[in-house]
Amino acid sequence: MIAPRTPTTADELRGAGLRVTAARVALLETVRHGDHLDVDAIASGVRDRVGHVSLQAVYEALHALSAAGLVRRIEPAGSPARFEGRVGDNHHHVVCRSCGAVADVDCAVGHAPCLTASDDHGFSIEEADVIYWGLCPGCSTARG
Repeated sequence: MIAPRTPTTADELRGAGLRVTAARVALLETVRHGDHLDVDAIASGVRDRVGHVSLQAVYEALHALSAAGLVRRIEPAGSPARFEGRVGDNHHHVVCRSCGAVADVDCAVGHAPCLTASDDHGFSIEEADVIYWGLCPGCSTARG
């Protein structure tokens, strides 16, 4: 019996209707192996993998990958946009007010959306986006 083939990054791009390029593959892999990276960190990771790529190309690829649902863009207040590869599960984030560190927080309640609005104003709600703010362990210790 032949084991089923695991989809590659290129397969995922094709499945999302996107053209497969070395830069897009490198970008998607950089985001998935990173931790809530900003655009500059992503561009650096892509350049490490494939050589020169313009910042504009990185922005365009991130827009296409976000629109296709392959990466998720989060924008904590006062922080540059960050990108992550964890998509489709309606998780939330905790952000350090001091250093800007970001970590994932699983939903506290069941299925998406894991929060129920007190008044949905007629909207069909599909997702809740919660950001918890505080201090990370390193910044808490430094203040202590």
